[in-house]
Parts: sequence; C-alpha cells; structure tokens
Amino acid sequence: MELRSQKLREIAPELDPLRLGTGWKLEDLSKPQIIIESSFGDSHPGSGHLLELTEEARAGAARAGGHGARYFCTDICDGEAQGHDGINYSLPSRDMMANMMEIHANATPFDGGVFIASCDKSVPAHLMAIGRINIPSIMVTGGVMDAGPDLLTLEQIGMYHAMYERGEITKEQMDFYKHNACPSCGACSFMGTASTMQIMAEALGLMLPGSALLPATSSDLREFAGKAGEQAVWLAEHDLTPDKIVTMKSFENAIMVHAAISGSTNSLLHLPAIAHEFGIEIDADTFDRLHRGAHYLLNIRPAGQWPAQFFYYAGGVPRIMEEIKDMLHLDVMTVTGKTLGENLEDLKQSGFYEKCQSYLDRWNLKREDVIRPFDQPFGTDGSIAILKGNLAPEGAVVKHTVVPKEMFHAVLRARPFDCEEEAIHAVLTHEIQPGDAVIIRYEGPKGSGMPEMFYTTEAIASDATLGASIALLTDGRFSGASKGPAIGHISPEAAQGGPIALVEEGDLIEISIPDRRIEIVGAKGVRKTQEEIEALLRERKAAWQPKPNRYQKGVLKQFADKAVSPMKGGYME
Repeated sequence: MELRSQKLREIAPELDPLRLGTGWKLEDLSKPQIIIESSFGDSHPGSGHLLELTEEARAGAARAGGHGARYFCTDICDGEAQGHDGINYSLPSRDMMANMMEIHANATPFDGGVFIASCDKSVPAHLMAIGRINIPSIMVTGGVMDAGPDLLTLEQIGMYHAMYERGEITKEQMDFYKHNACPSCGACSFMGTASTMQIMAEALGLMLPGSALLPATSSDLREFAGKAGEQAVWLAEHDLTPDKIVTMKSFENAIMVHAAISGSTNSLLHLPAIAHEFGIEIDADTFDRLHRGAHYLLNIRPAGQWPAQFFYYAGGVPRIMEEIKDMLHLDVMTVTGKTLGENLEDLKQSGFYEKCQSYLDRWNLKREDVIRPFDQPFGTDGSIAILKGNLAPEGAVVKHTVVPKEMFHAVLRARPFDCEEEAIHAVLTHEIQPGDAVIIRYEGPKGSGMPEMFYTTEAIASDATLGASIALLTDGRFSGASKGPAIGHISPEAAQGGPIALVEEGDLIEISIPDRRIEIVGAKGVRKTQEEIEALLRERKAAWQPKPNRYQKGVLKQFADKAVSPMKGGYME
C-alpha cells in the first residue's frame, strides 16, 4: 500500500524542501507521517502538561519507524470562563477547534494521527475531527488532576462560593479552598464533562485499552502516550481508518458506559455531534432508551464519594465494561486492531487489574468501593432521562441521579428570567421560594452560545431548603459537576420561539421524571385543561417577538446562525 503522504509528495514538489526547512531530516520524508494534534497551551491545568505527552507520542512514532509532526490548537477553560460572558464561547470553541484540526490535517498530507486533549470541549473537538478527517487515528487523553487537602476537588468551589456569599463561611476559609483545589495539572477531579468525555473516547474504541482518565501526574500516562505514537504508525500502515472502527454499535457501547458512570449531561451535546461527523445519527431518545434499566455503578463525585483519580485505581473503563459486559457489543473493532472482547481478555492476562489495585491498596480501599459489581448498583435506571411535553416538544435532559427524590414529581410556579444573572440574584436574595420553577431562557445555542448555568445550580444545590423544593429549567446547559433539580437543553430554545419563551410568571409547570414529562399545566396559579393550555400558547406565540441576536459579528454570530438544536448536538451545520 502506497502511503497518502508519498503520493502527495509526487504532486507537490515544494513539500519536501519546506519540511526540510522545518527541521525534518531527509530520511523522515519517506516515513509514515503522523500528525500529532494537541490542545497544549498555558490556558488551564487540563492542557498545560500536554506538551510532554506530545513528545512521548512523537518518540513512540519514531520508534515504530514513523515521523511525528506537532500541531497545536489550545482550548479555553470553562472554569476560568465562569461568571462572565466568556462562558458563551465554550460550546462554539468545540466546533472551531474541530475546524482548525480539519484544516491542519487536510491542507498537508499525513498518513495517521495522534490526538491529545483533556477537557470539556477539547476532547469532543478532537473526536469530531477524527471522524471528519478520517485518517488512521488514535486518541490520548491527558488524565485528571490530583485531589487537594482532605480530597478537596474543584467542583466543591461553587458550593463554597455560594456559602461565602450567604455569609456561612469566612473569606479566609474561601481563600483556602480556592488556593488548594487544583494542586496539579489534568482535568478537574470529578465526573464532569472532561472526565466523562475522556471515558467516552476509550468506550468508542479510539484509545488504547485502560488509558482513559489516568492521574495526569502518573508515569503510566506518559507510557500510554508513547505506545499511542507507535500504534498510530501501525494504524497508518494497515489503513485502519476511524470509519472502520466507530459504528452505531460503538456509540451504543459508549452510552451504556455513560449510564454506568453517571456521566455528564453535556455528553448529550457531544456524542451526537461526534456521531454526525462519522455519518451516524444518534439523538437524545437513544440515550433515554439505553439508560432505561441500565445499572449505575460508579462512586465518583459529584454523584459519589471519591475524586476521579480513583476511577483508574479501580480498573477504569475496562472494569466498568467487565461489569456491564452482557450489555455491550463485544465484536466492535478498536484501535488495537482487535475487537473489544479480545481487548478485555488481553487485559486480564496482562496484570492490568493487579497494577490498578496496587494504587487502591495505598488508600485501604477495595475495587468495589469505587466501582460496584453489576448486581450491587447504586441505581438501575441509568443516570439521565429525557423529558418531553408542551414545554419541551423536542426534549430536555435531567441527570436524575443527583436530583432529590422529592423533586421526581412536582408541580411548581414559573419564575421566568431572560438571563442567568437575573436568576442567580433572585436565588441569592431569597426572592425564590420553595415551590418555584426558576426558568432561565435565551441561553441556548442561538440565544447566547449555550453557556453553563453553573453558579445558579450551585446556589440552589447548596441551599438545604431550595435544593429539595424548587427546580431550575433552562434552554442552556449545566456543568458536568452540577447537582440538584436541574433540567436543561429545553428544545426548541427560546430564541427560536420555543414554548419556554412563552412561559409567564405564575404558570404551573409539572415535572415527572419517572414518566419522562415536563408540561405547562396552568396559568396564574390555576390549573387548565390541555386544550386551554394549547390555546393559551397559540395566543402567546402570535404575540411573541424574537429578540435581536446578542452578537452581530464574530464567532458567536456564526455559531448562532448555524447551530442546530441541543437535542441534535448543538453543532454548526
């Protein structure tokens, strides 16, 4: 098989001299050429350490007879973007990064790729790029940061901040938590979006088995990065492209793993967007179908007890897959050139689980303390549910594993706000009372880029009274760290004239998580018949006027013009 790079060298005579001028050696030009894409940059802890992994992958490619070329497209940090309009760039950055990687890989010839990222938007961006570019590729994820003193982790900062704003802790206490929550590089140490998407990359078959979500400071991670570089050359030589690996069965496996780990709701944006790049269509109903009856097994924050570094100690993705093996398609292909079932059998023989247990031994823990056996689950209905009704005809998502049981069935008074800033002020000043439904709208993809409602969810969840007596409903989204009665991705969004734009103060909203319903059932505090509500919504829709786009130029204007519904993945058409 003639490599793509060698064919293009014959067509483009300038290619060789330009690469020699970059520092390539003459003998490198005829080797399998591997693009090594990473989100390295001084942007945040999740990307600040990736240059080392890039170099390990490059060295691995060289050992296997290839030549690695480093390309960089760094990401932003959702945590650093919180509390101001910077968070509006978060979801659009995913698509922009994928676009840049497409340009890198397609403008010049490469035979294979190693894609290295850690965090919320960079991991899905790299996976989208892998599907779009479709050269033989392998993913390396940058792992998770260590926990701080007393196992302090970053997702607790939102709770402590709300406590500080209410005067419940001192400034000195708040400063201590801020100064010690991120003691190392890596993704934030809880099962938020970054950790979830690292796991999804392995579950899709695009990573070396057992390599997702390692401690970022671990020598094991650097070893995996080197092996990935070697494997990229093998993949290129065997022309094992991503479309030969990732199928609908692969996505069903990933969603089953998502259910077992109580993964982030943002996966409902990312997995459909990734699938779209592979020419596969999955939607929110796919998640709901597969989560029903699924066993939730993972004792990792925010729903569980331990920081995310303990996931690897307990055996990581392979251990989860062993527990739910009967639910998986074991015949799917992976980047090893073997099936998932073959990979799992190989790991049993390699000493992988014994090595992982040696890390747990240092904490006097058993594997079952972190990953429960299949027949001893925390729950048996997965971790997310898709709600539909006249408030969300296309759907809305709730992570029911972190919702108080009191809120599984509720009829609440609507308190609509047209931006998050107004809503959080009402929560913190006690304008919101038990029995209210806080509605934050015009925060969807076309409204403002679909930012997270992080501080509002934390303010509610950290309030003992409100956390079990109100709900937060939005066409925006939530941090993967969010807890409490939060329902997001309500579609169609307000900016498109969806029913959420028509809700008025005092409307009655009925929520039933078991029945998968979210409905407007009354107005001005009085219940109405379904026919009366339909007539009322038609009347309001006739009088509704769309808001002018908040952004008239730049990336956010492009995203607002092109983004599809959150239920489809929020990607740019």
